[in-house]
Formats: sequence, C-alpha cells, structure tokens
Amino acid sequence: MTTTIDEIADGIHRISTFVPEIGPDGFTFNQFLLVADEPMLFHCGARSMFPAVAEAVARVTPVEGLRWISFGHVESDECGAMSQWLQAAPRATVAYNALGCELSVADMADRPPHAMGADDVLDIGGKRIRLLSTPHVPHNWEAQVLFEETTGTLLCGDLLTHMGGRAPLTDGDVVEQALAADAVHGGTSLTPSTAPTIRGLADLAPSTLGLMHGSSCAGDGAAVLHRLADAYEEQLVAALR
Repeated sequence: MTTTIDEIADGIHRISTFVPEIGPDGFTFNQFLLVADEPMLFHCGARSMFPAVAEAVARVTPVEGLRWISFGHVESDECGAMSQWLQAAPRATVAYNALGCELSVADMADRPPHAMGADDVLDIGGKRIRLLSTPHVPHNWEAQVLFEETTGTLLCGDLLTHMGGRAPLTDGDVVEQALAADAVHGGTSLTPSTAPTIRGLADLAPSTLGLMHGSSCAGDGAAVLHRLADAYEEQLVAALR
C-alpha cells in the first residue's frame, strides 16, 4: 500500500491509500484534511492505516493540533481509527449528526462528540463546514456529507465510489465508473429517497467533489450529481415494474 497527500482545493488535502489487491484496478481509501484555525479530518480510516495516514497529516499540520474529526457513516474504513486520532490529538472532538451520536458515536468515542443538527454550520476559522444528513444515501441510517462553503467542496463519503482512481483529481465524468462499481459491490441503498437526496446535494453547486473511494472531481459537481441521481431513479423505476 502507498499513501499520498495532494491539495484538491484551497486548504483541502486528499490523503489517499491505494490498495492494489482489491478488484482488477485496485481501490483507494481517502481521508480529507481541512487546514484552518481549527483543523478538521474527514474520515478516520481503518485502524491498520492510522500510522500511514497520521504521517501524511503531519506533513501539513501537527497531528496533535487537530481540533475536529468527522466521517460519512459508521463503518471501519470511515471511523475505525477514531480512538487513535482522539488519543493523538488531545483537543480533538468528533463532530457528527445527532442521530449518529445517539445510535453509535456517543458510546464509541473516547470523548463526548459534538452533535450537530441537519444543515448546521461549523465555523472552524477560515473554513465553514455545513453538515447535511443523507439517511441511507448511499447507505447507513446515520449517513452524512459535509459541504465546505468557502471552497465549494462537497465531501461525499461513499457517493460516487469507483475502482482505481489513483489520480487525486479528475475533470472527467466518474458516474459510469461509479455505477459499474456499484453493480459489482451493491453499495447503494436504492429507495424513493435516493435520487431526491442526491439532487438536493446538487443544488449546492459544488465545484469540487471529494470522494472517499476513487479520484475526486473538479468542475461542474451539480451536473455529475444530477447524472448520478437520474441513473438511480431509472434503476428504481425499472425495479418496480
């Protein structure tokens, strides 16, 4: 495995660990470091990846200076190393939606989390983080994404997951790649709320999409999300016939 770090938007760094053994083209596990007065890490990574990810963070900012930690949903590659980060960064607090705190995080975290309401904004000094709850999109009841308002960056969690994706940033269309990966892994919960939830994210008009698995996207993020929503809507209609 190799871990790299690249800036994909102003003060937003993609930390990526490529695992070639997963699938025909390999698979990336990505975290995002937001540099601000109160630095934030989105996605903790798996416990086994903590040393490599922490070393990458340290290239940009001291690990012990992290103030906020968050993730897309409760799953080992998203929050497996949460306790390790809380130990390494004594001032860090997990910021998560209230439902997720109630269901899991309040018990799992070594320190009490900061529970946020839907559409709440966290000002971390130079960056503004808006929390958007996305229940069951792409999966898990407590799923969420974060929108960094000053750069227009949507941290998408597992949305648009695709294989390969070693390049930090692409201006290509990853929707077909994501649908192909989804057909193999079945990671998306297909419900009547799936397409409307994704279209709600498109309304933010993000200029960068930070993906947990695969290359991040630069450009017209709204168009990408609308194409993804259209595809899931077509799949749902076909399934109900």
